[in-house]
Amino acid sequence: MRTLTRALPVTPALVILVLFLAGPIAYCAYIAFTDLQLTGQAESSFTGFDNFRTAFEDDAFLNAVWLTLVFTFLSSIVGQNTLGLALAALMQRASKPVRTLTGGIVVTAWVLPEVVAGFLLYAFFRREGTLNAILDWLHLPSQNWLFTLPILAVSFANVWRGTAFSMLVYSAALNEIPKEITEAAEVDGAGGWRRMWHITLPMIRRSIGTNLMLNTLQTLSVFGLIWVMTRGGPGNRSQTLPLFMYEQAFQKSMIGYGTAVALLLLVVGSLFSLVYMRLLRTEV
Repeated sequence: MRTLTRALPVTPALVILVLFLAGPIAYCAYIAFTDLQLTGQAESSFTGFDNFRTAFEDDAFLNAVWLTLVFTFLSSIVGQNTLGLALAALMQRASKPVRTLTGGIVVTAWVLPEVVAGFLLYAFFRREGTLNAILDWLHLPSQNWLFTLPILAVSFANVWRGTAFSMLVYSAALNEIPKEITEAAEVDGAGGWRRMWHITLPMIRRSIGTNLMLNTLQTLSVFGLIWVMTRGGPGNRSQTLPLFMYEQAFQKSMIGYGTAVALLLLVVGSLFSLVYMRLLRTEV
C-alpha cells in the first residue's frame, strides 16, 4: 500500500508516456514486420524479417547508410564538436564585446528554424549563390556545389547551424576548470597546445562525451535541412537514412519497409549511444 501511494504522483506521467511514446513505438515496431502500404491495399499481412532482408539487399539503402555515417562524421563528430570547442576556447580569452558578438552570431544560426536555415544555405551554395559570387570576385574557379559536392555542402550547412550547442556546452565546461591549474601549468612553461591536450581535454572529457552523444543523435535524424537544400540529390548522392525512409514510406507508399528502415536508424543511433555511454563511465 505504501509503494502504491508513492507511485501515485507519477502515474499521470507514466500514462502519458505509454500513450504517446511507448505505444506508438511498439506499433511502429509491429508495422516494420508487415507489408503495410499507404495506398492500394485492403489489409496488411505479417512478413517477418522480409523488410529487413530487402533493406540489406538494396543498394540504395546501403548507399544511404554510408552517406548517413559520412554526414554524421563530418558535420557532428568533426565539424560541430571541433569548431564548438575552438570557439569556446577562443571566447575564454576574448574581450566581452567580442564574446557577445560572436555568441550572438553563432546562436542566431542555431535558433533559426531548420527550413529557414536550409533556404539560406541553399542560396549560399547554389550556382548563382553567394559562395560563387565571392569566388568570382576573388578570381577563383566556381562550381555548382549542390551538384558536384552535395554531401559536403549539407554537412557544412549542419555545422553552421548546430555549432552553437557545442560552443555553449564547452563554454560551461571550460568555466568549471580551476584557473589555478592552468596558471600553474603556464608558469611551468606549458604552451597552449600542451595545456589543451594534457589539462583541458582530460578535465572536460565527460562534457565531450555528452556533447558527442547528443550531437550525433540529433545529426542522425536531420531531415528538413537536407530536404530543402538537395532533396537527397542529385540522384541519391546526399540521401541519408531519414530521406530514404521518407521516400520509401510516403513517396513509394511502402509504410512497412519505411518503418523497418526507421528501426534500423534507431539501431545505428543506439550503437553510437553505447560507445558514448562507455566514454561517460570512464573516470576522469
